[in-house]
Amino acid sequence: MKVFQLFPNPETDPGPSVASMDDAKRIIGRLNEAQQVAASETEGPVLIIAGPGSGKTRTLTHRVAYIIASAKAYPSEILALTFTNKAAREMRSRIEEIVGPHADRIWMGTFHAIFARLLRVEGHHLGYDRNFSIYDVDDGQRMIKQIMQSRGMDTRQYTPRSIQFMISNAKNRRVGPLELQRIAAGPHQTLAAEIFPIYERQLAAANALDFDDLLLKPLVLFEQFPAVLETYRDRWKYIHIDEYQDTNKAQYALARALAGAHSNICVVGDDAQSIYAFRGADISNILSFQKDYPSANVLRLEQNYRSTQRILRVAEAIIRGNEDQLKKSLWTENGEGEPVRLMEALSEKDEAQRVERIIRDQSLRYGLNLNQIAVLYRTNAQSRSFEDALRRGGIAYRVVGGVSFYQRREIKDALSYLRLLVNPADEASLRRIVNVPTRGIGDKSLDQLSAFARDRGLNLFEALGRAAESGVSGRAVRAMISLHSELESHAFKAQTGDGAEVAKALLSAVGYLEMLRAEDTQESLTRWDNLQELISAIAEFTQAAEGGTLSDFLQEVSLLTDADQVDAGTPAVTLMSIHASKGLEFASVFVTGLEEGLFPLAQATNDRKELEEERRLFYVATTRAERFLLLSYARSRFRYGESQYSARSRFVDELGSGLITKEGGGDFKAKADRFRIGTSPERGTYADEGYDWKKPVASAPKKPASSGRHVVYDDDPEGWTVGCLVNHPHFGVGRIKRLDGTGRDARAVVDFREVGTKKLVLRFAGLERVDLDG
Repeated sequence: MKVFQLFPNPETDPGPSVASMDDAKRIIGRLNEAQQVAASETEGPVLIIAGPGSGKTRTLTHRVAYIIASAKAYPSEILALTFTNKAAREMRSRIEEIVGPHADRIWMGTFHAIFARLLRVEGHHLGYDRNFSIYDVDDGQRMIKQIMQSRGMDTRQYTPRSIQFMISNAKNRRVGPLELQRIAAGPHQTLAAEIFPIYERQLAAANALDFDDLLLKPLVLFEQFPAVLETYRDRWKYIHIDEYQDTNKAQYALARALAGAHSNICVVGDDAQSIYAFRGADISNILSFQKDYPSANVLRLEQNYRSTQRILRVAEAIIRGNEDQLKKSLWTENGEGEPVRLMEALSEKDEAQRVERIIRDQSLRYGLNLNQIAVLYRTNAQSRSFEDALRRGGIAYRVVGGVSFYQRREIKDALSYLRLLVNPADEASLRRIVNVPTRGIGDKSLDQLSAFARDRGLNLFEALGRAAESGVSGRAVRAMISLHSELESHAFKAQTGDGAEVAKALLSAVGYLEMLRAEDTQESLTRWDNLQELISAIAEFTQAAEGGTLSDFLQEVSLLTDADQVDAGTPAVTLMSIHASKGLEFASVFVTGLEEGLFPLAQATNDRKELEEERRLFYVATTRAERFLLLSYARSRFRYGESQYSARSRFVDELGSGLITKEGGGDFKAKADRFRIGTSPERGTYADEGYDWKKPVASAPKKPASSGRHVVYDDDPEGWTVGCLVNHPHFGVGRIKRLDGTGRDARAVVDFREVGTKKLVLRFAGLERVDLDG
């Protein structure tokens, strides 16, 4: 078994072969002036406020390389914390290009990965062995559901998911079980407080930690064992934290504890990109950095290398509306670029179809690869209309945020089997697979075995091997003993054998692969292929990581995030939520659904802090764009079972005139007749031209006619006559030949000069009447 080496010996960790101030100066000489200052200010607390596209990763990697090259620290004495494995790999790769292979000795990774690694070594102080399991959301919910059912609690009135959210929120705020019981308000929170200590005891009994524990347990460790904290303070002479605005209370506390007396802590972030409050991120961590470290040196990276000047001006106008922010002024040497466009659509379907046509045009006219194009939205539910439009248009796309490989049912089943090999006490994994494939072990038999385990002080796996003593009878007892025997046999092989071969043998021995082959459906064959891919992944991991074990692989995959699984290999348009787009960039970006109640969300309009987070979200979305940026909203959207009018988002009107251009030509002007409803700006909502967006389309007032051309938004054909001239946004000028139906079903047959006859649904068509006297 691989032995973890906590810190390399300095004698075997010499740093780069050449270490001199001349080399160090050459390293930072590759940076711009502001980046050079940020990279060379190494002593004491440093806050680097880095705007989007300003080269913060480049600055941070050169800073670490500078510290090594100037012999200020060995690589193993540097800690660099990120929020995705992808970011950590990119940073390590860049540092290695500068200082050579010794970069692999730097402690670099996500908060969760680094402190999981620390707990593998130090967790024994708290009663954990190094093979502890890491429970994801599904594992935690399954355990909470089992707790609730065993105590006769109603899992429909208060779902395990909601209970888990309350417990996770308490952990992120560093509120323990006793404290939660004291402050619990209402029956829902009282129930969560009752389950919390039981959940904690069962996690400990299973030698398991959930994701929140990976941050909380090190804090407990440091508080209860000060000598352990001093060891890490002494070793990690320089601490770097990327995306500091995304840290929660636990991450903040870990950083404060480790900085210690030397306070050589450098944090990089942008308060204007703080968008994860729903995950526990606390923007006050970056806003109050100077208060926490009075001697802090505050530096700003304001030159943007990504976007055009027009895009940056829009971004600056967006964030100007926020009160809570650290001031900075973005600028770029890039050209003016294409105009930022605003598109008004009749409906979400019309919005998606227009976006599809513009994507096709950009691909043909500018030669954009589909990988360079992203459609962003506020909620994942909005993806459906874009998927439909792109699919019909024959344009390849990928949806980020769907079911990832490691979240698929068959993969989670297989990983549960493998986790039991390295941690037999993992009850959640055992409960998941005990009857998969079907073995005749029902809930009643499993409850009987659980009761036997509690009475004898055994974990569930140990009880499985003694099922004959438990009172379980018939087919179930034979199945339990057989499963225990197979798992125990393969656990022994896993200690020394090849991980991939052990996985393949186990899945075959327990009948899982045979189950999929016997089903003989397209779905089951796909699932079988996925398991072969998992076995290949284990083989690749153990070959790439010298001495890597099955236990190491299981830890690696348990810490993957959505951002680590974005596949940019096959050319395809990316559909993703704005939250998921953070840290990415695209040549062309569509920010869609800019409507009141959707973006910003309705619940955010009554709270200034929430509204400011929504505005930061808009800022993040626009700054993903390099060359092309299009903003869009729909006049109506199908919501809550009916089509409803939508008011244009306040965020669009906050941009004012002169910054964006209407799609199809013409300057955009903020609505002068727009007004707020409410007692104060931060508690108001917008109304738009007298329309109530909550009303069904059919009951909304008709848009008054104007001289010349006007768009008819009602779905009543009475305003149209056979023979009148109309203009369509894409088909051009035509003449109505026939009118059919009434109300929402009203249709028109139009003979267009350029494309011939088309049958159109009037409420979606976007026709303009051509008045000959206009």
